[in-house]
Amino acid sequence: MKESQITRSEQKPVGLTAAAGFQVGVRRTLPITQEEAWRLLISPEGLSLWLGEVETLELARGTAFATREGNHGELRVVKPMHQLRMSWQRAGWSVPSTLQIRLLPTKQGGTTISFHQEKLKDLYAREQMKAHWEDVLHRLKEASDGISREHHE
Repeated sequence: MKESQITRSEQKPVGLTAAAGFQVGVRRTLPITQEEAWRLLISPEGLSLWLGEVETLELARGTAFATREGNHGELRVVKPMHQLRMSWQRAGWSVPSTLQIRLLPTKQGGTTISFHQEKLKDLYAREQMKAHWEDVLHRLKEASDGISREHHE
């Protein structure tokens, strides 16, 4: 095939969508129940891992937040045990992204935590956030290990 015959979709960078700009999704299954995963996610320790340092966070639609690190946004969807969706903007970003966190129970009794972020500025921001959310999931996994050990003691 000649280069001139390559379609636009074949030239599109990874993570670029027509409707949501650049997006990224990462997920990891933890050996804890959906309820335990939710409690971990919204605990002070959990919030500091994925959101940043906040005094408190009222889990209600329309709640604005700002972290000590400069992240800020507003909760748009709050479905306890299942989903959080919010505008999410890092310090230094000119426009907010949309962040969605889902908790998906597994048949084995664990829970998959999924971070999906869209409306990212460019491929660099996508790669930066991919690494960030992978690190967050790694640290949530470490925190969940203590919870799952409690089950076996």
